[in-house]
Amino acid sequence: MTMGETKLAVDKYRESLERVREEIHRVIIGQEEVVNLVLLALLCEGHVLLEGVPGIGKTMLVRALAGSLSLSFARIQFTPDLMPADILGTSIVMQNSKGGFDLRFEKGPVFAHLVLADEINRASPKTQAALLEAMQERTVTIRGENHRLPSPFQVLATQNPLEMEGTYPLPEAQVDRFFFKILVDYPSEAELVEIIQSTSGPNLPSCSPVLSREELLALQKAVREVVVPPNVAGYAARLVLATQPGEEAATAGIRRYVRYGAGPRGAQALVMAAKARALGMGRLNAGVEDLQEVVLPALRHRIGLNFDGLSEGASVDQLLLEVIKEVPVEKELPAELQEKGPPLDGGRKRKDGRAASGTRGL
Repeated sequence: MTMGETKLAVDKYRESLERVREEIHRVIIGQEEVVNLVLLALLCEGHVLLEGVPGIGKTMLVRALAGSLSLSFARIQFTPDLMPADILGTSIVMQNSKGGFDLRFEKGPVFAHLVLADEINRASPKTQAALLEAMQERTVTIRGENHRLPSPFQVLATQNPLEMEGTYPLPEAQVDRFFFKILVDYPSEAELVEIIQSTSGPNLPSCSPVLSREELLALQKAVREVVVPPNVAGYAARLVLATQPGEEAATAGIRRYVRYGAGPRGAQALVMAAKARALGMGRLNAGVEDLQEVVLPALRHRIGLNFDGLSEGASVDQLLLEVIKEVPVEKELPAELQEKGPPLDGGRKRKDGRAASGTRGL
């Protein structure tokens, strides 16, 4: 592909993302950062945890995203009596044409491209765990048989941080499987006035599909082809290591208030999100600024506070901002990496010597 063709392809990707963004904002007033982060996660094939008080548009945002894409959509309202079979599906007995009986698998709502897990922390741990395999492996196992989920596949879960009665906090293993944790805040006065005016009239706003499944898959493939220079990958690694209290690079706040920090999955999310942001801004190489802009949503749910942090009300976001401030941007790569000469796209080298771009386990 020539330089001119590459530029045309990048411009096309930007236009596609802008169409989706504009369509979502026909329904969602304000919340630009939230919308941008949800789109970044979608481009990276990552799941999203939306946290905010009731009534600020979390569920409507997911519905608007589904309405702007030509993808199947399913909503699961999590309740204390919800069972795993209500999510994954179950085997039912059906009479065949010969008069006998066969077991047939009836797919559950998780077999959709976009799955809204509404108020996910209201379901029991057993039911929450039913999503683990689906989120990680993109498969569902019923009676020893694997069933592939459609591609693309994304879980967008919502939870209320205030009302704790009748809720079950998500275990660390499941929280870590979310690509982003996005905090949804209240709208401003001007946005609230616009919301009132647009939703109290005779015609309610709605979204129409502006991006096909094939176009979205092409965008997701293009994200993985964005180049991550070795110095940027090294900076991402240092950011993640600085969140671990046992590391020499950890900041004073991390050592004092943090019980455990982010791991490899956090580093993968950080780099992939930086790639997606770079592509959305018309660049085919990720930079330091791209990493810094996605540190909070990519890492805030991968850090656990210790007793001191919880009792003193330490803020994970503030601790991460200190990490960004103190971790050096430029630093010489370790000797073993200099000898290997890692591929510029941050991928793994295959046995045939070529670079295999992309990361798994997000």
